[in-house]
Amino acid sequence: MWIRSLWHKFREQLRRLTVFRSLKTRFFIIFLLVGIIPSISVRSSILRNYEERAISVRTSDVQNQFKILANHLITYGYLQDTSSEIINAELEQFSNLYDGRVLIIDKNFKVIKDTYGLSEGKIVISEEVIRCFKGESVSNYDRRNGYIEITTPISFSGVSHDQIEQQDDQIQGVMLTSVSTDTIMATMDLLSRNSLILESIMMLFVVVIAFVAAGVLTAPFGRVTDAISKVKEGFTDEPISVNDYAETEHIVDAFNQLLGRMKVLDDSRKEFVANVSHELKTPLTSMKVLADSLMMQEEVPNELYKEFMTDIANEIERENKIINDLLSLVKMDKTEADLHVSQVDINEQMELILKRLRPIARKQNVEVVFESIRPVVAEVDEVKLTLAFSNLVENAIKYNKTGGFVKVILDADHQFFTLEVADSGIGIPEEAQEHIFERFYRVDKSHSREIGGTGLGLAITRSAVLMHRGSIKVSSVLEEGTTFVVKIPLIHQVS
Repeated sequence: MWIRSLWHKFREQLRRLTVFRSLKTRFFIIFLLVGIIPSISVRSSILRNYEERAISVRTSDVQNQFKILANHLITYGYLQDTSSEIINAELEQFSNLYDGRVLIIDKNFKVIKDTYGLSEGKIVISEEVIRCFKGESVSNYDRRNGYIEITTPISFSGVSHDQIEQQDDQIQGVMLTSVSTDTIMATMDLLSRNSLILESIMMLFVVVIAFVAAGVLTAPFGRVTDAISKVKEGFTDEPISVNDYAETEHIVDAFNQLLGRMKVLDDSRKEFVANVSHELKTPLTSMKVLADSLMMQEEVPNELYKEFMTDIANEIERENKIINDLLSLVKMDKTEADLHVSQVDINEQMELILKRLRPIARKQNVEVVFESIRPVVAEVDEVKLTLAFSNLVENAIKYNKTGGFVKVILDADHQFFTLEVADSGIGIPEEAQEHIFERFYRVDKSHSREIGGTGLGLAITRSAVLMHRGSIKVSSVLEEGTTFVVKIPLIHQVS
């Protein structure tokens, strides 16, 4: 557990170092490790294999030589009499040849000959010696002290290994040999130095290759950054293109989509500002014309004066309505965190909305019908939805025909409630239906001006519905009527 904790702390410290957050640095480190680790492994493997092979060859050579010498010991009866000059000369020769030490041990585990002259007459009892008396030749490599220890049985010639295992008395003694590995170690040191030089050259080559490869691989990301910087600084607004990798292509595509979205938003903002300026300026212009007309006349009849003042009052009311709708729209543009959600009885809410709007409907001889399929209680912002539903019903009344109808249907399932507002009005052309939720958009500007429309009502309605994670759809046929369908979740989900 503590190892994992240390690892997380180490990774956190690396993240804080800017250099390690660079993709180029990470590529460089990866290439460096990929190049260096195999070379180190290969060098270690070569040296290890050479050492194992050299020790095996030396052990096999020594065993073969001392098997021949063991036969000579039996032939000359050296175990009974160690004065044979020939055998002693052979022992010294082998000891010098392999830079080692030879002990001759009889059946009583007594050392009868030591080429170093240190252990003669002593008793030697070890696992290797005992196993050798049972016919098993043993070899051990002591790397730390630099020697190979080998035991060779001294037995009567012409006796097979199987027979030796069955007739232990055939083994007359044991030859315990320690052979130096200094020459092998010296050769390994030479190989290690040469391979280290070669490895250093390879590492230098790998560093250069890693640096160049990391730069080449990350260059497209640099081009993406430069292209985005140019767009940010305003040098260009054209879509960028860096198609070197699938990843850079995906990044560029996402940025181009964002750039396109930003252009649309910028165009929308400019159009919105232009529309607001125009809509606010029109009533002011009308008021100025009316006021100038009154001022140019010295004696204005009361009837004309009242008429002009009525027109000015109407223009002021129109200006006030535009400003109020703009303020409502600005509020709708805020995040859904600005929703004041509560449990609302939607049936009761619609009854109140229709009660307020029915006098307007009666003036235009339009019948308003409310059909509630079932009781509906939902978690919504009552103020915002009241404004949205009021806009839908009010539009259905205003853009209706004399003697027409507006039908409001409320229904719900286990997840959503649905409000349908259908009218028998003038309808909306098919090509205009996708634009009716845009700010200041009017299908028939002259008719909208006559009834006092600002072109913001449906934009406000759509914003309110979307803030509740709902949807709004429209279907319409010219001169037959229009139907809006709003679908909103019963339970407010907080993101």
